[in-house]
Amino acid sequence: MKKVILGISGGVDSSVAAILLKEQGYEVEGLFMRNWDSFADGELNDAPKGKTGICPQEEDYNDALAVCNKLGIKLHRKDFVKEYYDYVFTYFLDELKKGRTPNPDVMCNKYIKFDMFAKEANKLGADYIATGHYAKLVDGKLYKSADKNKDQSYFLSQVSKEQLSNVLFPLADIDKPKVREIAEKYGLVTAKKKDSTGICFIGERNFTNFLENYLPNIPGDIVNIDTNEVIGKHIGLMYYTIGQRRGLDIGGTKERMFVVGKDLKKNILYICIGEDNDYLISDSCLIDSVNYFDDRKITKCNAKFRYRQEDIPVELEYLDNGNILVKYPQGVQRVTPGQACVLYDGDMCIAGGIISEVRKNNEKLWYL
Repeated sequence: MKKVILGISGGVDSSVAAILLKEQGYEVEGLFMRNWDSFADGELNDAPKGKTGICPQEEDYNDALAVCNKLGIKLHRKDFVKEYYDYVFTYFLDELKKGRTPNPDVMCNKYIKFDMFAKEANKLGADYIATGHYAKLVDGKLYKSADKNKDQSYFLSQVSKEQLSNVLFPLADIDKPKVREIAEKYGLVTAKKKDSTGICFIGERNFTNFLENYLPNIPGDIVNIDTNEVIGKHIGLMYYTIGQRRGLDIGGTKERMFVVGKDLKKNILYICIGEDNDYLISDSCLIDSVNYFDDRKITKCNAKFRYRQEDIPVELEYLDNGNILVKYPQGVQRVTPGQACVLYDGDMCIAGGIISEVRKNNEKLWYL
C-alpha cells in the first residue's frame, strides 16, 4: 500500500481530499503546517471582529485534528515559521517596497507547500504528497481542475515539474458543492466552514494595521493623471494596487476612480476617472522568473494576469535573457507588476512568470 502524506489545513478541501485518498486505497497520514506566529507584535489585535481569543491557526489545527480523528488518520504537525518569513513574507514586503503587487500564495506553494513540506513528508516515508488544491496532473503536466470556478493552477505556476512529480490532487475532478456534500455525509466539523481568505497562512487582517508592523506608512498626494491635479491624500503607496477602486473615497466627487500608477520617488498615487479610461489599458507585458511545464515554445496561447480572470488570447516572444514578452494587441485592463502571468494551451498550463513591466505601444508605461 502506497503512503500519502496529505497537507491538511483544517479546511473542508483538505478534509475531503483525505476521504478520497482513503477510498482510493492509499495509506494516508496528515501533516499540519504552522507557518505564521500570530502572537508576534500583538497582531491578533488586527484580526477581524469576532476572531479574537484562540489563535486562528490553533483553531485550524483543532479542526484538522478532529477530522483526522474522525477518519482514523494520524496527524503530524510541523512549524515552518522561519522558512515562511525568510522565503515568502520577506519577498512580499520587498515587492511592496518596489510599488508592486505581489502574490504570496504563489511563492508559498513554491517554497513551502511543495518544498519544505515535501522534504518533511519524505522523512515520514511518503511515496506521494497530496494537497486540497483544485488542479489536475496528467502525465506529469499541470492542468486546470474540472471546477473552473475554483481552479488553482494559477497559484501553482511557480512550482517546478520536478516538485510535482510525486504529487496527488484528489480534488482534480470534482467541484466545490460536491466537496461540501461529501464532508457533510461524513459528518466532518469542516463541512460548513468558511473558505480561508487573506494572505496565505496569515489570514484575514486589517491590512493597513497589519502592514504598519513591518513597513513605514508614508501618506502622500493623490493626483488625477488626466489633469495633473492633486485631489486628495493617500495613506501609503503600499496599500494600493493597479485598478483598485475601493478606498478612494475623495470628498466632493461621486465619480468612479481607479488607481493607475505610483511614483515612488515623489510618493504620488495616480488615479483616473472612469473604468474605460485609456490609462488602465496596456497591450503587452514582460514576464520574468519563467517556470515551464511544457517544452514547446508555442507563440500563441491564452493567459491569465490575475486569479479568476477569463483566459485572454496572447502572442509570445521569447527573449534571449529567458524572459517572455506577452502581447495582447486587443488591450487588457489592470495588468499589474508583481502579479503572476500564467500561460495556458486550452486547460494545460504551459508556463508561469512574474509581471515585471507593463507596456503600451512598445514602451514601458511611465506611471507603473
